[in-house]
Amino acid sequence: MLTNPPSQAPPGSVPPQDPTGDATVALVGARPVFGLNQETLPRLVTGLAALLPFLALIAVVLILAFKAYPAIKFNGVGFFGRTDWVPGSTYANPVKTGGVLHPVGAQYGAYQLIAGTLLSSAIALFFAVPISIGAALTIVEKLPRRASMAVGMFLETLAGIPSVVYGLWAYLTLGPVMQRDVEPPVASFFGHLPNVPILNFFRGPVASSQGQGLITAGLVLAIMIVPIIAATTRDLLRQVPRLPKEGALALGMNDWEMVRKVSLPWVRSGIIGASVLGLARALGETMAVAMIAGSALNALPYNLYQNIGTIAATIVNQLDGSLNDGTGFTTRTLAEFALVLAVITLATNVGARLIVRRGGAVLPVGRGV
Repeated sequence: MLTNPPSQAPPGSVPPQDPTGDATVALVGARPVFGLNQETLPRLVTGLAALLPFLALIAVVLILAFKAYPAIKFNGVGFFGRTDWVPGSTYANPVKTGGVLHPVGAQYGAYQLIAGTLLSSAIALFFAVPISIGAALTIVEKLPRRASMAVGMFLETLAGIPSVVYGLWAYLTLGPVMQRDVEPPVASFFGHLPNVPILNFFRGPVASSQGQGLITAGLVLAIMIVPIIAATTRDLLRQVPRLPKEGALALGMNDWEMVRKVSLPWVRSGIIGASVLGLARALGETMAVAMIAGSALNALPYNLYQNIGTIAATIVNQLDGSLNDGTGFTTRTLAEFALVLAVITLATNVGARLIVRRGGAVLPVGRGV
């Protein structure tokens, strides 16, 4: 029986190579990096990258807690129910109470600053969320493509403006306008309503210093967080499939009914997530609030127009002066304030995730806790 002899390459030619075999040999023969092969090293690197945000958060909280521990020990639980801001005497000899060295007469409370922080952020969300949703719906559903791109670019530009610019604009323009043209008629309107306790918060007297106060700070924060919420909501609305929307219109729904029953429920969890992002920005905003809120250190806001203090603004305003305290107690108290703000922000995020999960959805950034 005849068989074909194996084919031989012509003289001077290169024999064919097996690419699969070469790749296998190259992979097997590759040198390990730091004693790790090419499969283990990428897993280790990506795992460390995923852990870095968590480790950074833990490091920040632990360092703040360590620095603030003497102040926490001295101020006690009553710190959250007091409205005092008394740095004490820096001329008298410091005293030691419970093992904590502090100036004579030093006493601090966080109640008024927590209230100012939460109230200004709540006002910001009250105005920013409906405006942001309306802007996002207009961009996605109504505007032509070019106009939509132009408005979207404008929103993203607003998000990049430094907060000190917003603060200076509010101090020079928005504050005086609020004091002259907005606050007096609003206070007068609520002043003629029945004497219901909750309405007293909207009555005067109106502050007389450049319009600084709670409502102005809340409006500035609203302007600052609108781009964050609107841009995120816009991107979410663009992901809503066309088929359910066209089906709703085909069933006889008008545009508003289609948006209310199809588009908004589809992205509800994402809108909550976007609102939480905006709230986190409002809670931690510093420079703009420091310039327009009025920096009230030891007074609760009893109406919408009163000067307030927030935790972040107070930290930046008082940090330089705290260096005059040779005991370091004032600086440690500011660290306690920073720890309180971090806990409030974390609690807000966790609460939002629990609300979304109870509704049967998850945030677009992952399940989290």
